[in-house]
Amino acid sequence: MNPLLRSFGQSLRMMAASALVVSAGGCILTQDLPDPALDLPPRYKAASTTALDRPPAIDWWRGFRSAELTQLMEEAQTVNLDIAAATARILQADAQARITGAALLPSLTGNGSGSQNKTSGSNIQNTTIAGRRYATYSASLSASYEIDFWGKNHDAALAAEETSTANRFDRDTVALTTMASVANAYFQVLASQDRIRTARENIASAQRILDAIKQRLAAGTGSDLDVAQQESVLANQRAAVPPLQLTLAQNLNTLATLLARPPESVKIVGGSLNSLGSPRVTPGLPSELLTQRPDIRRQEAQLASATANVGNARAQFFPSITLTGQGGYQSAVLASLFTPQATFSNLAAGLTQPIFDGGRIQGNFDLTKAQQDELLQTYRKTVVSAFADVDNALESIKQNTIRLRLQRDAVASSRRAFNLAEQQLRAGTADIVTVLNTQLTLFTAEDTLIQTQLARYLAIVSLFQALGGGWEPRMERPVNAL
Repeated sequence: MNPLLRSFGQSLRMMAASALVVSAGGCILTQDLPDPALDLPPRYKAASTTALDRPPAIDWWRGFRSAELTQLMEEAQTVNLDIAAATARILQADAQARITGAALLPSLTGNGSGSQNKTSGSNIQNTTIAGRRYATYSASLSASYEIDFWGKNHDAALAAEETSTANRFDRDTVALTTMASVANAYFQVLASQDRIRTARENIASAQRILDAIKQRLAAGTGSDLDVAQQESVLANQRAAVPPLQLTLAQNLNTLATLLARPPESVKIVGGSLNSLGSPRVTPGLPSELLTQRPDIRRQEAQLASATANVGNARAQFFPSITLTGQGGYQSAVLASLFTPQATFSNLAAGLTQPIFDGGRIQGNFDLTKAQQDELLQTYRKTVVSAFADVDNALESIKQNTIRLRLQRDAVASSRRAFNLAEQQLRAGTADIVTVLNTQLTLFTAEDTLIQTQLARYLAIVSLFQALGGGWEPRMERPVNAL
């Protein structure tokens, strides 16, 4: 066997043996995640006890039965810039994990050099001795490995891996927020279109009343005050349209931004809130939320990363053991460089023990412990807030559903009163004050009805968001399973 390969192979075998020692006894200080001491409720306070077990589907937005909304949602998932940036952060975290994990493996380096040297001449007893030229050529391989007996490098690599995992859940959180923003903006567009249509219908109704009052004035049964009051009602109805147009334009521009396109290139048809479906969904058990919400999973991964950093900081109190090995060829003649006589090799081990560093290692350990505690409290708050989000969404859906039913009754009664008042006005038997009151009541009731519809749809979206988006289909348990 080539002497170089034999010598260098011995060095690598020693390093491999050291690595086995690490795998058997290393990372002895790696900690489990701290107990968050969460008090999980058995069920949500606002959940119905008779609700069907219908968790949200992966494509939950299809439950609204709007082809345009589905198209917008699917497009946003592929082109949204926030999602793209979050994906780029995943790639960064993966690369950083590979960089940090490299310390767990030996490093191997190839070296080659050649030099020409000349000694200076000398003069001894009036005799001049010329300088001598000589060359040195070398080619070698060197390897080094830090024995990770205390788990320092392992914990650092684990922390980087958990950070990468947290970035994946961060991307899911950004995607869920984007989906909810698209749905909310689209519903705002529909609501604005409904309110504008209703406002224009109310303007037409107010104009009819004004024409009828002017006819009464011409017949001598009306007054200029009656005309002026109705003209004020008509002017207020017309003045309500521009703010609604502004809201419509702003939400169209919001959708364009979410689709990463300029507003001029986005065509939204819209329609009416009345054309939408109302998906039904139940929240499941509170314990299921811990595995469904990406922001909770992100905080859990960040807590795991901080815990690994604590292990890394603790391991820095202990000695660092490093093995180095080198083998190669060295010769003064290039032609004889790769010959058995030109081989050389060496193996060395080093130990470094911190003795005094001005409190740097202790300070770093205290810092990582405090960061771990901060992330633990943040994790607990995220979980508690998630439960509150679900309850708030459920309660909002419940109350807005009740309000919507009552508001529809109010609109029906207001429209009937207005129609009767308009008939009496044309018959000359209506009091102008009654006419004014009934039309204003109707206008307000109709606009409130649309806003209540919008609030209910926004509450449904907030429930999907609070539950962490769509859930994977549950596996049916076999009938004969134990």
